[in-house]
Amino acid sequence: MKNELTMPTKISFKSNRVMVNGEVVRTAIFARFMVAEIQTEVNEKYYLIFYKNALIYGDELDKVQKGSFLDKVLNEGIILNQKHPLLPVLIPTTALTIPAKNKLFNHLQRNYSPLEIPCIAAALDSFFSTEQLSKPIENIFFHYRRNGSFSKAYQSIHLLSDLSPSLEKFSDLLHSREYSSYSNFYTTSSLSAIEKKDPLFAEFHCFMNRKNSEHYQMLQKILINGERYAEVLLLWMDDKKNLTSESVKSQTDLALKYLPLENWIQVLSYAKINPYKWVPEARTFIEGLMRVGQYEKAAEYLFPFIEELPAEYHLLLNEIWKQVGADFVVSHLDEFLLLHQQVAQENDPRQFEQRILQLTAKLMEGHELKVVCEKLKPIQKNFPHSITIRKINEMAVLLENPDRMMELGQFYADFHQYDQAIECFFWEMELNPADPAPVRQLSKMYQQKGMVNEASAYQQIYSQLRSDQETG
Repeated sequence: MKNELTMPTKISFKSNRVMVNGEVVRTAIFARFMVAEIQTEVNEKYYLIFYKNALIYGDELDKVQKGSFLDKVLNEGIILNQKHPLLPVLIPTTALTIPAKNKLFNHLQRNYSPLEIPCIAAALDSFFSTEQLSKPIENIFFHYRRNGSFSKAYQSIHLLSDLSPSLEKFSDLLHSREYSSYSNFYTTSSLSAIEKKDPLFAEFHCFMNRKNSEHYQMLQKILINGERYAEVLLLWMDDKKNLTSESVKSQTDLALKYLPLENWIQVLSYAKINPYKWVPEARTFIEGLMRVGQYEKAAEYLFPFIEELPAEYHLLLNEIWKQVGADFVVSHLDEFLLLHQQVAQENDPRQFEQRILQLTAKLMEGHELKVVCEKLKPIQKNFPHSITIRKINEMAVLLENPDRMMELGQFYADFHQYDQAIECFFWEMELNPADPAPVRQLSKMYQQKGMVNEASAYQQIYSQLRSDQETG
């Protein structure tokens, strides 16, 4: 998508009693976790960790340590950059507060199950030492074991080595014979049986193996049952190998239950999935923009797919070509050259000529004549009889002939390029100082520029030259 259609996602949070404002520059989804990389107004870099959409912890970091949980998420998760149109759905709009470091684990114990806390602790290895993280994990593990809940003890630390290498030591606790039956369960049971017994492990296991069809389907089911629809869409877009009209339709039906059509078109476009090919509602959206005069915005939505738009969009493209301003065309010239190729050729030549004239005049304001000629070549192929383009080509020839500056100046005047015309008429006046014609044109050009004194001065010179000619 063009930058005009997506705005940076802002975020505010309180850290150590100080309010921090910034922009989300990168976000990663990793099963139940989300990591947001924040660039603050004073160029600090913060990393915030969310678990099930709630802010767990965060702090300023100069860099992400290799092998840490953050490193794993930012390399193996589903990545959203700062312009991703789903970011505003995922990032909270209200001001957040990072929990105090010395009270964090008390906060976790109040709000999460004992089986979740070791998993959350593993995600904090960039902010806490291994010793600080080990204590609450060991307390939960040994609590279960003392109470004879060996299954839950096994579950509490089974995931840790997958999430944080620094906590791999806990896997040694599971190697004793008393845990062998639980280990066998995970290696021999079906995915659905594992999900029923240990939903936390199943979700992370499916996410880490989401390229596998069975794991993908199970993860999709988990997300839908949890009404985590944005993640369902991100999971689908992360793997486009099964992109079909049916899959686009089903995802569109899901998305439109909680996303406006405009946002869903942005999401598809960002993922390079052509909404105008797959989503019938997209044409209604474009027509709605045009109906209220937002032709430029309609053009920006269509540009990414300008070469592969269905035939029924040609009339819309033609109307856009007629209605947008020449300066907008110049600022999006490459796309408009492609658009021009898509526009049906049976349109009124006079209207096309007017658009080409406007475009050419605007191009001449910012480019040399030879560059203008080059940029107009694709249009010339589709509209070979354009009077405007013929004039431009003639001007390019005249540019090399100093004896024909008068003609070149007249062409520049036709395109309202008065400064260039003045240069040509000056040249002609110096070559032929007794000729009143270039002087008269100089007077006219200054008059067009609103420079009354200069126009009057050259008019007097012109009158004097004419008088000298008449008196011989």
